[in-house]
Amino acid sequence: MEKLEHDLDKLIDKLGNSENFKRDLGALQSVYPFSKFEYIISFLLAKKILSLDEYLELRNNYIDRNLYLYLFEMAPRTFGDTWGLGHLMSVEPLLKRPNKKVDPSYNQEYDLYLSHPNGIIKIEVKASRAQNRDRADEPMIVKAFSSRSKGNFLMNFQQLKPSCCDVFVWIAAYRDSIKYWVLKNSAIQNHHDFTPQHRNEATAKRGKGYNKSDIYEGQIMITNNNINSISNYEVDSIKIRQAIIEQYEL
Repeated sequence: MEKLEHDLDKLIDKLGNSENFKRDLGALQSVYPFSKFEYIISFLLAKKILSLDEYLELRNNYIDRNLYLYLFEMAPRTFGDTWGLGHLMSVEPLLKRPNKKVDPSYNQEYDLYLSHPNGIIKIEVKASRAQNRDRADEPMIVKAFSSRSKGNFLMNFQQLKPSCCDVFVWIAAYRDSIKYWVLKNSAIQNHHDFTPQHRNEATAKRGKGYNKSDIYEGQIMITNNNINSISNYEVDSIKIRQAIIEQYEL
């Protein structure tokens, strides 16, 4: 949004009465689908400050920068449980939902499985949205972070249960891209930022004295300060299945 506003401000400055226009814009009432952006663009087109071709370029560039902005409008459960699993299964169709026919002991403790000569690979899927930490008090859609930005960001991967799966697949949604990491359960269990969550109240009270292996359910907050700790696990979408097998066989 900042880039779009910057580009429009530069065009507005070309108006002979730009200060008056900005003042009037501040008093403009907006009701969906009519917004200040629609008004600005219409005015610039009418005044021939912006050509149709320039408008289409402006529009296409904005869409390219915000392909996944809609994901930041979803409720957390819808984003993680519905979109996240569905997206991953569409990216890698050989990933399947488990059931008791496949795994008689299955009790909803992991999300997907992949067939393997040794049986099945149990997979837990976690999705998180990259948020701008400098806009912590603003709505989620405003906090949506770009993968091209160098600012402060946060992604919280929660309810991680290493003892319940073999491999984790992490999905990160940025406003302009989707990224994937595939990690063996032990990589999560031993991660220096893996901390207790929810079911670990007794463990949490031990402060720094507990062992990582004591954590049944935990979380890892990924920021610009520690994202390098998982860089070796990042994969392209077409390599997710092979990465799952490789992590399982480690």
